[in-house]
Amino acid sequence: MDEVIIKNIIEQGETINTEFKEARTNLPKNLFETVCAFLNRFGGNIILGVNDKKEIIGIDTNYVDKIKKDFVNLCNNPSKISPTIYLKINECIIDNKTILYINVPDSSDVYRCNGRIYDRNEDGDYDITDNSNLVADMYIRKRDIHIEDKIFPYATMNNLRKDLIEKARKWALLKNENHPWKNMTHEEILKSSGLYREDIMNKQKGLTLAAILLFGTDETIMSCLSTFKTDAIYREENMDRYDDRDVIITNLIESYERLMQFIQKHTNDKFYLEGSHSISIRDKIARELCSNLLIHREFSSGITSRIIITKESIYTENPNVPRMRGFITINNCIPYSKNPKIAKIFREIGLADELGSGVRNITYYSEIYSHTKPIFEEGDIFKATVPLVTKKEEYKEIKAYDVINDKAQDETLYNKGLNKIKAQDKAQDKIIENIINYCQKEKTIFEIMNYVGFKNRTRFGRDYIKPLVKKGILKMTIPDKPTSKYQKYIANK
Repeated sequence: MDEVIIKNIIEQGETINTEFKEARTNLPKNLFETVCAFLNRFGGNIILGVNDKKEIIGIDTNYVDKIKKDFVNLCNNPSKISPTIYLKINECIIDNKTILYINVPDSSDVYRCNGRIYDRNEDGDYDITDNSNLVADMYIRKRDIHIEDKIFPYATMNNLRKDLIEKARKWALLKNENHPWKNMTHEEILKSSGLYREDIMNKQKGLTLAAILLFGTDETIMSCLSTFKTDAIYREENMDRYDDRDVIITNLIESYERLMQFIQKHTNDKFYLEGSHSISIRDKIARELCSNLLIHREFSSGITSRIIITKESIYTENPNVPRMRGFITINNCIPYSKNPKIAKIFREIGLADELGSGVRNITYYSEIYSHTKPIFEEGDIFKATVPLVTKKEEYKEIKAYDVINDKAQDETLYNKGLNKIKAQDKAQDKIIENIINYCQKEKTIFEIMNYVGFKNRTRFGRDYIKPLVKKGILKMTIPDKPTSKYQKYIANK
């Protein structure tokens, strides 16, 4: 997770969904009581290496790997946490001190730690095992949280595609060669991921809707959820109907692959260097749109999820049960997992990142791709609009000839323009490096401009200073008054 976001979490202090714990050389003894309580309530953030006074104590770097390994092992130990859960523990350096961050999702299951049931309130974690009323309330509260947890007691492993489970295992091992799924059977993978569960209240057990949507045969999926469909539409000439269409009625993993292929077929890519690596901005945006369209869908709704591509934008619609209504931005986005079991599988196999990353990543890459912010609107239908750059505009950017007809494209001129962009990107990276080196001590924007040889203050602030401040690479000396004439900047060490 981004260092700036973690700093903001620390500054806000401990809450019903935030807990700090000191952990110099070992996991805190009561860590899994908090994990259990978060799972049983609304989810939350646990930060190791910070005390309850919001002071960053840090973790001894010699013990970081051991702490991470112990945490993962205990997450998969049913004697410690039941049902078992796979949680990611992330390392972050703040003020030259190492901390570890854990995001715990909410869940529709009732979890136990060391055989005891814990819940969360503003004062911390508390054991409710012996309070039958509170335990019953918890089961009732969780029973209808996520339709993905609906049990199909007569579904068997024969209703699932073994090749898809093997594909998921392979992708998980590509991310982490020591992933817990490495030596598990197919049944063990499903159970450890919460895709096979037992409902004590109804005395049912079996595969869940999430398991069927992720790994089920097409016939099984349609039998369990007859309204399940994702529609991909391309409109260029025929705006009333479509010029191309893919009606996707299959498992979520192959649905993701087909949606990605559809976007790649009908949109232009754009060269971009991220650091020293060339990346596809188009694919970065498409990945977030496709995974969010599938992960965060309200599957109980009969409304079809859609992705519509035109010359001007990529537009998505998804049935939704909103927790807020209106437009969403990075500043007011409160992430929550609508289908946590499906989301967890997507994260494990590398098709999604941590909760809340979608809005951030789409916003970031959209501004690079089209110099325009995307629009997110939450309601009964969740809508996302990402503006596109047309081929004509793309050619203008690289200063090649304005030739739009594919048959008449002059590849030599196009490549010359592309090489010019590459050279410009290298020059930009050098300017950024010079700014950071120069700002080891506080400098005004005019001092920085003079040092790197820039004359246009507005453009310099827009293209260099603001992005570096936003990423936390530069700090303002007067952050409460960004436009102050006394404002200076210093590298964030």
